[in-house]
Amino acid sequence: MLPLGIFWLTMKIAANTLNTLLQTHTIVSESELNILDISIDSRSLRNTPHTLFFALKGAHHNAHEYVAELYEKGVRYFVVSDVVDLPADALIFKVTDTLKALQQFVAFYRKKYHFPVIGVTGSNGKTIVKEWLNQLLVPYYNIIKSPKSYNSQVGVPLSVIAINDEHNLGIFEAGISKPEEMDRLESIIQPTIGVLTNIGPAHNEGFLSVEDKLHEKMKLFKNVEVLITERTDLIDNYRPKDVKWFTWSFNKTADVQFKRIDSILEVRFQNKVFSVSIPFNDLASIENMATCITVLLYLAMDVDYITQAIPKLQTVQMRLQVKKGINDCLLIDDSYSSDYQSLKIALDFLEQQKTHLQKTVVLSDIFQSGFLPEVLYQKVGQLLNQNHVSRVIGIGEKISAYLSNVPHFQSFPDTETFLNNFNLSSFRNETILVKGSRSFQFEKIVAELEEKTHETVLEINLDALSHNLNFYKSKLLPTTKVMVMIKAFGYGNGSYEIANLLAHHQVSYLGVAFADEGVALRKAGIKLPIIVMNPENSAFDAMIAYQLEPEIYNLQELLAFQICVEQHNLYQYPIHLKLNTGMNRLGFTQKEFSPLISNLKNANVVQVASIFSHLATSDMPNEKEFTLQQINTFQNWANVIKKELNIQPTLHILNTSGVYHFSEYQMDMVRVGIGLYGVGNDVNEDAQLQNVATLKTVILQINEINEGESVGYGRRFIANKYSKIATVAIGYADGIRRSYGNGKGYVMIKGKKASIIGSVCMDMMMVDVTNLEVRVGDEVVVFGNDLRITEIAKSWDTIPYEVMTSISQRVKRIFYKE
Repeated sequence: MLPLGIFWLTMKIAANTLNTLLQTHTIVSESELNILDISIDSRSLRNTPHTLFFALKGAHHNAHEYVAELYEKGVRYFVVSDVVDLPADALIFKVTDTLKALQQFVAFYRKKYHFPVIGVTGSNGKTIVKEWLNQLLVPYYNIIKSPKSYNSQVGVPLSVIAINDEHNLGIFEAGISKPEEMDRLESIIQPTIGVLTNIGPAHNEGFLSVEDKLHEKMKLFKNVEVLITERTDLIDNYRPKDVKWFTWSFNKTADVQFKRIDSILEVRFQNKVFSVSIPFNDLASIENMATCITVLLYLAMDVDYITQAIPKLQTVQMRLQVKKGINDCLLIDDSYSSDYQSLKIALDFLEQQKTHLQKTVVLSDIFQSGFLPEVLYQKVGQLLNQNHVSRVIGIGEKISAYLSNVPHFQSFPDTETFLNNFNLSSFRNETILVKGSRSFQFEKIVAELEEKTHETVLEINLDALSHNLNFYKSKLLPTTKVMVMIKAFGYGNGSYEIANLLAHHQVSYLGVAFADEGVALRKAGIKLPIIVMNPENSAFDAMIAYQLEPEIYNLQELLAFQICVEQHNLYQYPIHLKLNTGMNRLGFTQKEFSPLISNLKNANVVQVASIFSHLATSDMPNEKEFTLQQINTFQNWANVIKKELNIQPTLHILNTSGVYHFSEYQMDMVRVGIGLYGVGNDVNEDAQLQNVATLKTVILQINEINEGESVGYGRRFIANKYSKIATVAIGYADGIRRSYGNGKGYVMIKGKKASIIGSVCMDMMMVDVTNLEVRVGDEVVVFGNDLRITEIAKSWDTIPYEVMTSISQRVKRIFYKE
């Protein structure tokens, strides 16, 4: 079914007109059709008497098999290529090719609209550029765009058909896999502005060469007003000569010229020179941002807006999974793709996520390269060396032949030979990237290397986490530092993997509750400054050994830490003073300032790196006055200490909800905690965050019981009718409260609620699936996008923090990136 909704509120079209449009073989009545939507999905609940259904055929499916079922559901308009037998009141349009008919229908519909449409194509970066352009232009336009990666022969018409009268800009991406495809997509999109992204070897299989593929892609731009692209000799040779082009470059003369200086892009356009802070530093993202900036300049967007908007760009999902492996290994699963460009991306991700010094890559033969084998594998070898890969395991005939000179290289002809002959237990304390083409079935390798746990998993969306971080950063000045709290095992989500991501985002500090959490991060290779919020005297030696910085909240603690620093023959060790401005939990009060200041004036073993306090009610609008009172008290007290000690430490008081509600008091640094994990403190804040954690399990067994039969310990559920009860693989040992049963809570199965009945057991709980079509092995969502943690917290009469941190360590964490 159409992913973006009904494409026309009402479309009335004569049947004979549709006959002509679709080039049908049979003539239907002269009746008028009242079409409300189109569909290609027989399973959709939105198939109605006003649906025009296109029965598409593919290599593994044929929608004609479901036409009779659709008629029974009320559908009356069908476009088919096979003979179908339906009652007389069905309107059947018989065509040679239903996909071509769908495309012709949408092309006819597209001609009704006359606003600017941006058509995006290229080898890589199409989806990202489209999504970023949408993020950048949405304040000024009502945009219709391709959902996700809907850029295929089916995806493009399903995207374009969603245009309506409210739109005034379109952004559609077009992807091709073989010659003679782009003409069809051009007739559907009908772009007025063309955007060509990176041209490389991805998806080369259907073409003789990169030039052959570029020639095909250029067909999208044959009728555009302008083509926006990087200026290269290759593109210049193949662009439509009668089309104006508007170019960018880092090293050639172009309309827009860029120069990169660390995390800044210097932009030269006409007589203007301006700088833009960039939120991503990898080469592909920089090129995609250059494309987006060039589009904005062509559209005459204000330079001030560009400099403000580009740093706020958010990540676009492209999934890579991070899993816990055997023998304390970390496993990165990229087992479904193998091309040179994506290898570079995966190696970047390996570096970001590594938790061990040892890095191993299991790699298959590489396809979609565009290079001769000897050139390709020379480049691959260079990549592996540049990324300091400790060990390479090559699987496939080509990689075995061409990478044999790479240090610490082992080769196997195929996956089965590797699994049968390699000692998997030799993988220990290393980060392993498994990357291979689908044909090599590397999922078998992943299954063997993944730590064996029960079937309950907590999936962590690293892209959502990045989105949430960028959301809070968007409320800050560029100079404001960010400290991220990853205490309590990253609020139950996993410390090491999240810390690696935060290091990649270059946050200023990490915050942990206790020293052992910081020590574990250091052992995992995290080098960011780490503040220990609850340091214990017994852990001071370990903190110094691992360069962890303590929060100091009273004079006794300060004196004890100074003695420890002196014993290590150190001086000016960084500490962080906490002031008690009203939380009345930990911190110095004003009456303690005199001995505190006297001590610090006369000692040089420590230096005050920051002064901070903690807001008690920043998430409570009715306590705004108290929050402002705390902020005012903190500013006055901090100024006293700064003046007396003649220092300029970092000042910070805002927590997550403080950033959202009181960003004008951001000072030098802010602390982001639970908001990073997708939990806001009010409805509006929550709506702008993405869900990070999804807790899933599976159905173990389904029992059918009759009226009067009971379920679980203590017979706390007794059926009052025939019921189907599913036992699922999660219990209170996994972090689900025992009191969540007896109808108080529910889970989601196939998008529908299933009430939890009886008592929650240690390892299992039971849910009522009487009205659901389910089977053993079906996925059960305990919380996620459709059942948020905040809702569970209300049921538990607690806060989301407790729900998140309750999830047991025995629950396997899977980290993924799109």
